[in-house]
Amino acid sequence: MKTRITELFGIRHPIIQGGMHYVGYAQLAAAVSNAGGLGIITALTQRTPEALAAEIARCREMTDQPFGVNLTFLPSVTPPDYPGYIKAIIDGGVRIVETAGNNPQKWLPALKEAGVKVIHKCTAVRHALKAESIGCDAVSVDGFECGGHPGEDDVPNFILLPRAAEELSIPFVASGGMADGRSLVAALALGAEGMNMGTRFIATREAPVHDRVKQAIVAASELDTRLVMRPLRNTERVLSNAAVERLLEKERSLGAALRFEDIAAEVAGVYPRIMKEGEMDAGAWSCGMVAGLIRDVPSVQELIDRIMTEAEGLIRKRLADMLAG
Repeated sequence: MKTRITELFGIRHPIIQGGMHYVGYAQLAAAVSNAGGLGIITALTQRTPEALAAEIARCREMTDQPFGVNLTFLPSVTPPDYPGYIKAIIDGGVRIVETAGNNPQKWLPALKEAGVKVIHKCTAVRHALKAESIGCDAVSVDGFECGGHPGEDDVPNFILLPRAAEELSIPFVASGGMADGRSLVAALALGAEGMNMGTRFIATREAPVHDRVKQAIVAASELDTRLVMRPLRNTERVLSNAAVERLLEKERSLGAALRFEDIAAEVAGVYPRIMKEGEMDAGAWSCGMVAGLIRDVPSVQELIDRIMTEAEGLIRKRLADMLAG
């Protein structure tokens, strides 16, 4: 399947694995790239630029296909060593970067000079237009359904994607609610040039997370996610568990007086305990509503092959038959 996204990134299938904290390691990124999609290493999961450089080198040993690095720009009193991470990406020969969080404009000149293509994650059309205006090559448009941070506008993809198609000139992919061939065909019909999957890729054999995490996604329905940190305007969609319910109770009881420190125990530093150790009630962790469509834990190759076969069948058979009728 050829789209502007496959052409831009030099990949066979218009499927991107989103950057995910304590999930986006070399083994998953390489598996996605080897299967024809675009695998993504998560930079800030690596504690230092030197560790990221080693992870990039490890990924290159596993695949000769294009892969990228996610670099999320966070507001912080003591920010990560972003210049160091940028240097590790460039020196490692990575030519695709997925940016997220704050405006990446400050970092674009160095990336562009090195020939790096940049795709920025956006939760609103106005943010996507800004990304286009500062020189991003593509955007990932994240609907309200997505796991992680859906923004504060609460616009689902059935509205957000065609609105993006009306406004943008650069290519974009659909993110949030993406799981299978139906998702891909729907995204293409709404104007996207491909799709970005996060939660679906966690439930694969190569995902380097505890099996309890994968089984929790398989067992979950579309009703089992919750929105936390709304009062702080830092909304995150997470899978419901005991820690999340404690967090929500604190939000309800404290109301407008809520501060991040009040819920830090449920959100700060919990990912290693959950993703590595399988402590499922240790805290809140990102999960999309798409969990309701995930019923197995295939290999990445099996998943991508299945998606493309289903998508082709829908386009060639079901939709074509409707036109013929």
